Amino acid sequence: MPKSKSPATEPKEEKNEMCPKCGSPLSPVTETPTGKRLQRCSAGSWNPQTRQTEGCDYVKWLETPPQTLEENCPKCGAPLLMITTRFGKKAKKCSTSGWDREAKKATGCDYIEWINSTVRQELDEDCPQCGSKLVMVTTANGKKMKKCSTSGWDRATKQATGCTYIQWLNDNRPSMNNGDENFPSEPI
Repeated sequence: MPKSKSPATEPKEEKNEMCPKCGSPLSPVTETPTGKRLQRCSAGSWNPQTRQTEGCDYVKWLETPPQTLEENCPKCGAPLLMITTRFGKKAKKCSTSGWDREAKKATGCDYIEWINSTVRQELDEDCPQCGSKLVMVTTANGKKMKKCSTSGWDRATKQATGCTYIQWLNDNRPSMNNGDENFPSEPI
């Protein structure tokens, strides 16, 4: 998708603001893997191993500005914008759309196209449970898994269908060790 930034959508440099909790300056703006922008207190830091903040835990979340695309709206012909919701979902929407707070109604063109960031690749491996082919799925958050090509989801019954084989490949969460790894596997 070709993107071009207009002056209205350029991110503004944040001023040297101070942390309201401890008075330390805020660190430079950083971006999460899902595209959210934030500023942390310089007296605190995120530890990815423990998945906790060490020091001051103040975080200022910044609004992600929409990006103007080189595509036009199929309904009205106005330029499209790429937006990111507060939950990290991405969508193309018409630049003429808006929200009237007083009337509590949408205004302008109502075109919106949600972007499905899941990538699916066929693999040359067989499922160990049913023998069908496996597929590699990369989620919107960048997590990868191998799963059976026969697996699916029935929205009406809210249940999984087909084979249930899944193997996560890059699960970087810390392992929940219970201490058994320190004991020998064979009885002495």
